[in-house]
Amino acid sequence: MGSKGSRHSVSTDSLQPHGDEVSPSSVPRESEPLPASVPDISTHYTIFPATFPHGPPPGSPFDIPLASLRREFIALQSLVHPDKSPLGPAKQRAEVLSAQINEAYRTLSDPLARAQYLLAYQHGIDVTAEDGAKVYPQDQETLMKVLEVQEAVEEAAEESTIAELKQSNEERVKECVMALGAAVDQNDVECARRECVKLRFWYSVREGLREWEPGNTSVRLTH
Repeated sequence: MGSKGSRHSVSTDSLQPHGDEVSPSSVPRESEPLPASVPDISTHYTIFPATFPHGPPPGSPFDIPLASLRREFIALQSLVHPDKSPLGPAKQRAEVLSAQINEAYRTLSDPLARAQYLLAYQHGIDVTAEDGAKVYPQDQETLMKVLEVQEAVEEAAEESTIAELKQSNEERVKECVMALGAAVDQNDVECARRECVKLRFWYSVREGLREWEPGNTSVRLTH
């Protein structure tokens, strides 16, 4: 844009106050344009102005240029790395800023984390809350499909079966991300919320499939 019981949930950051400026000790390459001072940490999006010159959706689309984000992230970390600051308060500020940049990059680079962040930051909807399953219930069709997949994983005896289940689930993830992106871009908050909750299910299925081992009949898909 996320229940704490899910291993895939990503805590949404509260907005942080502007920190003290950190003077750069090196100039980034032209391919990695950055401001000359500490980035604007008002939101995850404002930390990366070159990648998101128009800010978060609806100013920018939900789908993001990962290569550009990665370049700007590396350049930013090079600019504010704590090892470039002297010991004391300056180094502590650099460590906090570096952690904020890391968190913003990690959140924005993943579709589910990005959606959860946007829903919480822009609309006050926290799908990661412990009571999220009650407050934001999933449709029965999706629930039945998840239970069907869980049963198939538990009954699988060969890796070829798991490979097929993985491929099918990745297709569901891809379709859900596309639907989620369309909902965000159209500012359809309710649709975006539903698709975000659904995507959490498919991420859980993905993790369960990754953890599968022959003879393991106790696979649990958290959602």
